[in-house]
Amino acid sequence: MSDQFLYALARPFLFFMDAESAHEITLPGLKQAHQLGLTRLIPKPAPDARKIMGIHFPNPVGLAAGLDKDGRYIDGLGGLGFGFIEIGTVTPRAQPGNPKPRMFRIPEAQGIINRMGFNNGGVDAFVANVQASRFYQEKQGVLGLNIGKNADTPIEKAAEDYLHCLEKVYPYASYVTVNISSPNTKNLRQLQGASELDSLLSQLKNAQQRLADQHQRYVPLTLKIAPDIDSEQIKNIADALLRHKIDGVVATNTTLSRDAVKGMRFGHETGGLSGKPVFELSNTVVRALKAELGDTIPIIGVGGIFNGDDAQAKMQAGASLIQVYSGLIYRGPALIRECAKAIRHRD
Repeated sequence: MSDQFLYALARPFLFFMDAESAHEITLPGLKQAHQLGLTRLIPKPAPDARKIMGIHFPNPVGLAAGLDKDGRYIDGLGGLGFGFIEIGTVTPRAQPGNPKPRMFRIPEAQGIINRMGFNNGGVDAFVANVQASRFYQEKQGVLGLNIGKNADTPIEKAAEDYLHCLEKVYPYASYVTVNISSPNTKNLRQLQGASELDSLLSQLKNAQQRLADQHQRYVPLTLKIAPDIDSEQIKNIADALLRHKIDGVVATNTTLSRDAVKGMRFGHETGGLSGKPVFELSNTVVRALKAELGDTIPIIGVGGIFNGDDAQAKMQAGASLIQVYSGLIYRGPALIRECAKAIRHRD
């Protein structure tokens, strides 16, 4: 019995529940299935190694941050066949996030709106979970750790939160993503402004160099940006990435646009919209970034990937690696293989 068939059976039950409740059932179920050895039965993508940012990725299809904010389910997710997994976003101190309900599916548009608000148990618990995972202990794969700021930290002190998290997660990460683009933390996207970004990246780069010396290991830094930016902002961001020698860019986060879900149930809810509605917005940013960055800084393309053709389109736009999240919710783990097959290097 294929994983695709099993997911097709489970999906109506999961989609009957509200989105966050389904999430809270699925991940512990995956953890238990992995402990029982059942994830070994899931067919995995053929090897398709890529070396990006000095890291060897077994295949170019990754899991985007947000599914496992606290690093509690690393081993189960690591058993699905991803070429890399990114967990978080984590903040220095634990915080509950925004009031529930805060996650809404829009099946007609293959979209999800969330306003979770970086709900997590804080960076110390996060690091303990990473350390406890067999995925980390046995160096089973590539692990990205995604960092943010606490909601009650004033925006002018945001850099302190990022530096604190970077210090804590650095020894355990394959790479670290700096999330300045969630729409669900007040004023966070302000950090994408030219002067704010310049200051933040300068401090992060200095810390990265110091930590590399301290730990005798260089851990790449990537920056996660929003899809809701114009060509001038893209140029400013690309310029800052190049000047500060940031190792990669994740494009993109969720969108505030509601054009694609207007009039649909939950389409009016506040938060970030992900899934199919962000696909073209994300591709536009990826293409524009590629034009500015060339081959100097790799792009991790994320947003609206639901099949192999979408994966190909994201790579053709200029991505070196891709990540999925909403597509995984709608399609299940078969999506990983389909995407990997579609973008596989062929001799």
